[in-house]
Amino acid sequence: MKKKLSIVDIANALNVSKTTISFILNGRAQEKRISSELIERVMKYVAEVGYKPNSLAKSLRTGKSNTIGLMVEDISNPFFASIARLIEDRAYKNGYKIIYCSTDNDTHKTRELIDMFRDRHVDGYIMAPPEGIEEDIQSLINDGMPVVLFDRHLPKVNTDFVEVDNYFGAYNATKHFIEQGFKNIAFVTFLSSQTQMVDRVKGYEEAIKSENLEAVVKEIAFNQNDELILEPLRDFLKTHQDIDAILSGNNHLGICCLKIMKELNIQVHSDIALISFDDHDVFELHSPSISAIAQPVEAIADNVITVLLKRLNALSIPEKSQAIILKTDLQIRNSSIRKLL
Repeated sequence: MKKKLSIVDIANALNVSKTTISFILNGRAQEKRISSELIERVMKYVAEVGYKPNSLAKSLRTGKSNTIGLMVEDISNPFFASIARLIEDRAYKNGYKIIYCSTDNDTHKTRELIDMFRDRHVDGYIMAPPEGIEEDIQSLINDGMPVVLFDRHLPKVNTDFVEVDNYFGAYNATKHFIEQGFKNIAFVTFLSSQTQMVDRVKGYEEAIKSENLEAVVKEIAFNQNDELILEPLRDFLKTHQDIDAILSGNNHLGICCLKIMKELNIQVHSDIALISFDDHDVFELHSPSISAIAQPVEAIADNVITVLLKRLNALSIPEKSQAIILKTDLQIRNSSIRKLL
């Protein structure tokens, strides 16, 4: 394996001090009054040998790597993928590159990813954090690192976050079911104490309570293996045949509901109405089309990167942490309408 050239190697080859080489390569030659002849000789040699600067070494010298670590639950999920792409575009236009990865909602994996980002000297962090990661994030903040959370927040950690009004989103969707005449409305969600999932359950339960109906909440343990999600969902629908409407806690569960309903020959709309939190292309293309609580993806991404860039470029004492709450939009389609027009 060919040895990577260093500034010292270039300095030795040209019989020039490594400090002078460093000034030239970092654009400080004019400031240091280095002759144009020497600059030309160094740059010509650098081009000939194909020297590439060590970005990690440069970050140690300058204190900046111009990279941002972005950690999401699952980068393959359209919701997170769309937000990541929008953040990446804005970051790049402002001189930053994004390194992103999936946590799988795994606390241990998230800790390892944070350590990896620390080793790479990223300038800031954007996270949709799993449970149990509070101390690790607080450690980043204590070390002066800007951290912006999104999709959910950690009540015990004082940092910026951007999320939607999950309570109202679920409340409004449940009320829509009730207005359409549905009485036996179930809420299917992942078993989680994350703030966004807790608020969705609360919104559903409050809407059900307001109409003196009975709440039916099915909590399913999250797993990478879909069959371990489908199995309890299958059992739930088999044993609750009186259900006439389902609100799913996110688009993953919404798609799982569609799979099981097809398997059990349960007709969407005519047998069980369906609304999913988080929209998905599948929902619009499905027949009948599936109603969904759409999150403002562009606004979430824009607010997240705006807040982080402001922190990264702060020249004075930082302002207090921001809590930005955005509105959802109930996309009413055929799956939740009692009588089709």
